[in-house]
Amino acid sequence: MIRVLLADDQALVRGALAAMLNLEADLSVVAEVSQASEILGTARAVHPDVALIDVQMPGVDGLTAAAELHRLLPAIRIVICTTFGRPGYLARAMAAGASAFVVKDAPPAYLVDTIRRVHSGLRVVDPGLAAESLASGASTLTPRERDVLSAAATGATVGDIARQLHLSAGTVRNHLSAAIGKTGARTSAEAARIADSNGWL
Repeated sequence: MIRVLLADDQALVRGALAAMLNLEADLSVVAEVSQASEILGTARAVHPDVALIDVQMPGVDGLTAAAELHRLLPAIRIVICTTFGRPGYLARAMAAGASAFVVKDAPPAYLVDTIRRVHSGLRVVDPGLAAESLASGASTLTPRERDVLSAAATGATVGDIARQLHLSAGTVRNHLSAAIGKTGARTSAEAARIADSNGWL
């Protein structure tokens, strides 16, 4: 029996996934969580074989939680399952230790097969998304540039970002300028849009 932990903030999606997976004779959903911050503690409590994790959740995002899970409980296989098949998400998922990356509009049988293959030690990535990821290249944003750009995407001012990230206003401007240059944008708002569409934020 393959024990599965589901992490998705949308109750309807989470419930549908659980119902679908539990129909399989060799799969059992042993826990469901709605926030990425709950993944590690729940995994320690229920000992799943595979964690199926959404990317976009409130608070800590699924990729950050996946990296923490992989670092502290490396025996658990991680499948990232997201609505957004962005190349940057794929690269970040693999860097976080995920064994598979699946888009939610994939056929149910594909997801079930992915869980089985990951459990057996294989990696599974959609070929089209992998090709797109290679074509678009990896993010050149530094972690701090990503933080600053993410804050700017919310409409925060330079002063707001400086206070939020404990940086000087000049340092924030330098990071924004670098991010604008790396994305080929004209403004920080445009840079944030480009970076987000590539899955870099």
